[in-house]
Amino acid sequence: MQPKLKDVAKLAGVSVATVSRVINDRGYLSSGTKEKVYQAMRQLNYSPNSAARALRGKTFKLIGLIFASVENPLIAEAVQKIENQLFEGGYKAIICNSLDNPAKEQQYLKMLMANQVDGIITGSHNEGLKEYKMSGLPIVSYDRYFPSPIPTVSCDNAAGGKLAANTLMDKGSEKLMLISGSLEKIPRNADRVTGFNQAVEAVGQKSTTVRLRFNDTPGIKRAMIRQQLSAYQPDGVFCTDDQTALLCLQEAKSLGMKVPDDLQVIGFDGSQYVQQYHPELSTIVQPIDDIVDLLVRILFNRLEQNDDQLLDRYVLPVSLLQRGSLRK
Repeated sequence: MQPKLKDVAKLAGVSVATVSRVINDRGYLSSGTKEKVYQAMRQLNYSPNSAARALRGKTFKLIGLIFASVENPLIAEAVQKIENQLFEGGYKAIICNSLDNPAKEQQYLKMLMANQVDGIITGSHNEGLKEYKMSGLPIVSYDRYFPSPIPTVSCDNAAGGKLAANTLMDKGSEKLMLISGSLEKIPRNADRVTGFNQAVEAVGQKSTTVRLRFNDTPGIKRAMIRQQLSAYQPDGVFCTDDQTALLCLQEAKSLGMKVPDDLQVIGFDGSQYVQQYHPELSTIVQPIDDIVDLLVRILFNRLEQNDDQLLDRYVLPVSLLQRGSLRK
């Protein structure tokens, strides 16, 4: 549970009225009394802004959404669907775009607690922020692994990697390349890489790996992809996200490689944007509707304190969308 005004008062050894006077800077109070209240607030991670709301006895039914980057088409789609479902359930959303910045995410967490949100859905990548543990809020994670009691909902990333590898090999690719985003910043990429490599090793084949950093610009990614395509000359490529896969297709075309005859390419995510505007790309599709439905359902259960039967992790199946970048 979130700390309340009376919790601060008890820890500081003063009355609730005194805590309120300190927060609102009303009347004379000794510096010692003020310091005791401030110390108790810091220890409990209690935000002054929440006090006014608590005193008014109002509830705004707010949910915080923290994601690394809503520029990603799949994340933008997920956030929109989550916001819609929350609204239908009587809640409003505060959307926070952390841009993979731990300090920014930390400030957003403090802001959400200050506004006394009722819960949080997070899909960011920064680990170890103490505010998650100290918030006392119901929290659900999308594709980010927290220790219990924060449940995680994700697609089967490892199975998706295996599906990509087996598809490429079944369709005749022998010289495979894996182009991966950050493994340190985005743990799901590690699962996709592991699944892909396990499938390749199971049949005695080998692949080469290209690692891209999370904050590489599209221009840097293009240059690295172009250099590796030229040097290695693969006939099958799996990219751990669709945006990278689209860059790969563009660079392959600029090098004169024919897709899918010379090179087959598979991405991962399968957002509606990619499906509608890039029919040239084959991809592993996340079941985003089911993921969003489960995220919101679990959060509502936690809000109602009906979370005794919740699991630590929920893993949903993926599927292959075969289109122009794969041979028939």
